[in-house]
Amino acid sequence: MEEEKMIQSAGAGEGRKIVVAVDESEESMQALSWCFTNLVSENSTNTPTTVYLLYVKPPVPLYSSIDAAGYLFSGDIVGKMENYSKELAHSVMNRAESVYGNFNIAAANNIKLEKKVGMGDAKEMICFAVEKLEADVLVMGSHDYGFFKRALLGSVSDYCAKHVKCPVVVVKRPNH
Repeated sequence: MEEEKMIQSAGAGEGRKIVVAVDESEESMQALSWCFTNLVSENSTNTPTTVYLLYVKPPVPLYSSIDAAGYLFSGDIVGKMENYSKELAHSVMNRAESVYGNFNIAAANNIKLEKKVGMGDAKEMICFAVEKLEADVLVMGSHDYGFFKRALLGSVSDYCAKHVKCPVVVVKRPNH
């Protein structure tokens, strides 16, 4: 599958490199839309721009062959979990491509779209990808969790803002 590429260094090519972290949430698609509206379509200098869609799959949990109740844990279940993870990544990338398609900006503004999929802890993989791809900016959505949820779950956007070396744009959920 095309999006199953491992994250590799992009090299020292010319042009802007924008990483947009996408997931199954509406907030990430809003961040992608914001990116195309505010960062890419205003590309008046016609600088070649590569927009990387980055999706991070959660790691597949490791199980012993016998579960807590003493039943043999089938390899089919692990395989189904892996298939679900691949299907989810494919679905997220399709949604992101449809957002991109709504802007019709690729040919006019010298825009290239690339899909990258990683696996692991989202905040660590996003930081790793931004460094390896030598991104100029990271764009991500905010789930806008309250204080307690953020304290328990942690904030991926907060972590990335503190650990990446490029500017980070966190697109908040619009108030409706």
